[in-house]
Amino acid sequence: MLAKTFKGLEEVLAQELIELGANDVLIERRAVSFSGDKALLYRANFSLRTALRILVPIVTFKAKDTDGLYEQLKRINWSKYMTAENTFAIDATVYSEVFRNSRFVTYRVKDAIVDYWMEKAHKRPNVQVQEPDIQLNVHISAEQVTVSLDSSGESLHKRGYRVATTEAPINEVLAAGLLRMAGWKGQSDFYDPMCGSGTFVVEAALMARNIAPGVFRKGFAFEKWPDFDADLWNEIYNDDSAEREFTHTIYGSDASFYAVQQAAKNVKSAGVQKDVVLRQVRLEELKDLQTEGALVMINPPYGERLASNKDMEELYGKIGTALKHQFAGATAWIISSNTAAMKCIGLKPSKKMRLLNGELDCQFNQYELFQGKRNEAHLHS
Repeated sequence: MLAKTFKGLEEVLAQELIELGANDVLIERRAVSFSGDKALLYRANFSLRTALRILVPIVTFKAKDTDGLYEQLKRINWSKYMTAENTFAIDATVYSEVFRNSRFVTYRVKDAIVDYWMEKAHKRPNVQVQEPDIQLNVHISAEQVTVSLDSSGESLHKRGYRVATTEAPINEVLAAGLLRMAGWKGQSDFYDPMCGSGTFVVEAALMARNIAPGVFRKGFAFEKWPDFDADLWNEIYNDDSAEREFTHTIYGSDASFYAVQQAAKNVKSAGVQKDVVLRQVRLEELKDLQTEGALVMINPPYGERLASNKDMEELYGKIGTALKHQFAGATAWIISSNTAAMKCIGLKPSKKMRLLNGELDCQFNQYELFQGKRNEAHLHS
């Protein structure tokens, strides 16, 4: 099987798979391959926080042109995976000099499947882009073709709890990955003082209680497969034995009244209201916080859209000041693509990582915020 993820999250995902009991875990480019049984396939979709989708490869072959591709695809025993009555959709990813047009590849795959069924059953299955019965993934690298069943359906970042949004919310899978990189397990209080629509606070609460992210979803693609085991799936879905108590508090705040309203809707939708405290307050006005040992996570604006460099530098300067004076004793993590503005935080990062947020190359920095005098020497070193 192959679990897809974002660039930079491969190691975190591999660790998640090992914890889930996967075998042969191997890090690849924006993906992790692994092996396991049907129960693991179901669990991977239901429980992994840092995977975007889980693919099950059914065939790999070499093709030198689209006719060769068509012939090989038509030889597949499609009746193992679908019927002529099933609807299907194809997602093609192509890195190849030979096959330059992914749309044309998609047409040839569709033709091969339709012609297979016309010859076998004198019936043509229909392509259906929205919620098909069978989702196929075709990956071509040079002349190497891999055809997989997509067991997830809709991307796994679509947890199902998000009912409200603000501009540019962070992707749920990326948020969970950052939380894992920061070592979050629910061991302390948690602060997101620029919470937007609340992705970090919700993901942090679900992780703290070890609630599976898939519990809110309408469904997964594997539920429509011919070999779907409903009893096994019910057992996995209804098993909450790994859930745990959370004895700390998650605080989310934002200067925007609208953002806090949206966050409240998502917190309620995810059923974590009793773990999360939200309020509308500007970062610099946060007072009397109990921050010793706490984890702080911030995804500030990057200034990609409108803001001038001067505005961004001022904002990041304010973040640095707030961290220094209001979050002493905590560990803070900040993600941003604006490296110039990051320098204005004025604190020395104890760790720096690189990853992508969408197409944006970002830095993910850790800052240890010491109490009292000790920080003078440390922060300016």
